[in-house]
Amino acid sequence: MKKIMIVDDAFFMRQMLINILAPEGYEICAEASNAAEAIDKYKKYKPDLVTMDIVMPMMDELDGIGAVREILRIDPGARILICSVLGQQALLVEALAAGAKDFVTKPVKPARLIEAVNNILK
Repeated sequence: MKKIMIVDDAFFMRQMLINILAPEGYEICAEASNAAEAIDKYKKYKPDLVTMDIVMPMMDELDGIGAVREILRIDPGARILICSVLGQQALLVEALAAGAKDFVTKPVKPARLIEAVNNILK
């Protein structure tokens, strides 16, 4: 079973992603509500994939893109899927340039999320 860590500052968004991914057979191994927590939990749980919100309150000078960069510095093979609101194109481009594998826009469409996760994890 593939392990997924969900990173989003909004509890309801983490719950929505869990409710979409868990029935598909993915184990949600960790949740994080900010970038610093995401990095710590990535080191601890070593998930197969991370869903990453890129617009989160700053913590320890890190935002979502900073977390993407740091996770990829720790593990160059990390697979990160960006989940962000429409209208954040510049940030999406920056996150993809930093090494994220794909993105889905909020509000998340379940079929698109599952397709992106499946493609990244093949």
